[in-house]
Formats: sequence, C-alpha cells, structure tokens
Amino acid sequence: MNELFKALNDETRREILNNLKRQDMSAGDIAELFNISKPSISHHLDILKKADLVRSEKKGQFVVYSLNTTIMDDLLQWILTFK
Repeated sequence: MNELFKALNDETRREILNNLKRQDMSAGDIAELFNISKPSISHHLDILKKADLVRSEKKGQFVVYSLNTTIMDDLLQWILTFK
C-alpha cells in the first residue's frame, strides 16, 4: 500500500494515469505529453509499475503501457471501508 500512495502522490504520475485511462501508450508517446526528460518519464513509469498501477508489454521495439484497473478497484474497496 505504501508504494501505491507514493506513486499517487506525484502530479506527473497522476497525469500519466489519466492519459493511460484513455488509451494504452508507449513511453515515447507519454513523454511527448510532458515538458520533462525521457529519463524522468521512465522513472515515473517505474514507480507506477512498482505500485502495480500500470502494466507494460513489449510490442516490437516499443514498450506499451496500460492502466491496471484491478489495483484501483482494490484501493477503492479499501477506502470504502472507512465510510
């Protein structure tokens, strides 16, 4: 759970998740949406992967990232226990 909250704590990572909500994207496609370096985007994607918020799949020479909605469902269920 700590990795999940760490990942969600950053605005750039939350924006990456919002973009992946619309469609799966390569790291290069994601990087084009931000005014930061590609290594920084890679770092953010690594944190999101460690938190299991995104999944990656090698397609040819590209790595395509997708949103892992299962972990979001788990988080929502946990939050609802406090209601």
